[in-house]
Amino acid sequence: MELATRQHGVVSTRQLAGLGYTRSSASKANGVGRLHRLHRGVYAVGHRDLTWHSDCMAAVLACTPAVASHLSAGWLWGVLRWRPDTLHLTAPTKRRAKSAFVVHSAELAEVDIDLVDGIPVTSLPRTYLDLAATLKPRPLERTLDRGEELRLFDLGPIEELLSRARNHPGAAKLRSALAIYRPQAVFTRSGLEREFLELVMAAGLPAPAMNLNVAGLELDAYWEAERFAVELDTYETHGSRAAFEVDRRREDDLLLAGVEAIRVTGPRLELEPEATIARVAAHIERRRRELA
Repeated sequence: MELATRQHGVVSTRQLAGLGYTRSSASKANGVGRLHRLHRGVYAVGHRDLTWHSDCMAAVLACTPAVASHLSAGWLWGVLRWRPDTLHLTAPTKRRAKSAFVVHSAELAEVDIDLVDGIPVTSLPRTYLDLAATLKPRPLERTLDRGEELRLFDLGPIEELLSRARNHPGAAKLRSALAIYRPQAVFTRSGLEREFLELVMAAGLPAPAMNLNVAGLELDAYWEAERFAVELDTYETHGSRAAFEVDRRREDDLLLAGVEAIRVTGPRLELEPEATIARVAAHIERRRRELA
């Protein structure tokens, strides 16, 4: 029971043997309802009222030495916001296809294996690499954002893994998604700022300074030569009467400092990215002419 408690209610026959159970005694326990067979060599202890974590642990035990990986690992680490319907594992050798879960084949280094909630799982860097092979760019970027929010993101180990896994199908996409996190990249504090910066760079505009303090005010994006700024807004941060008053005073202070600013909202950037950046480009060109 102690073993099962640590493992979300499931055990394997290998583990039972280590506790003194023979195969026949495990079979008898299954017959009288103390154990419930889930997979070959894997049992639930006492009942079948299992959680997703129980199912994941049972799959790992059924394919020992396997670990949870890909979408399953993303959910365990908390960087994937939706729980996958199918369990994914990685084992060192090819396994026969299982209807209940998908088994990937890969030799994992010791550093690429971790433990989350008592379940053997691919390390977060390896999880990101595997996710990059299956997710589209935006969902992949959201998992990186989520890892940063959870204070799990660490660029160094991911870069080290990429140096060892150059031929992995997710390597190129992950390198691209990591571009904004590298030291030479401009610092951004939010996904909205990161998205705005990416669109600006893709449009061939000069890179703005992000989160720069000008005249005692912190500006989201600032072009110093044009003395022009873009403030990135969401309703959640500017949706009160007090915030409305602060914003009006802030705009006045910027004008007194010789800085012109416009506002770009998250929804507007999401719905009309090209048109929004085109207007920003037009404002920059206008300010350039005015200051000349």
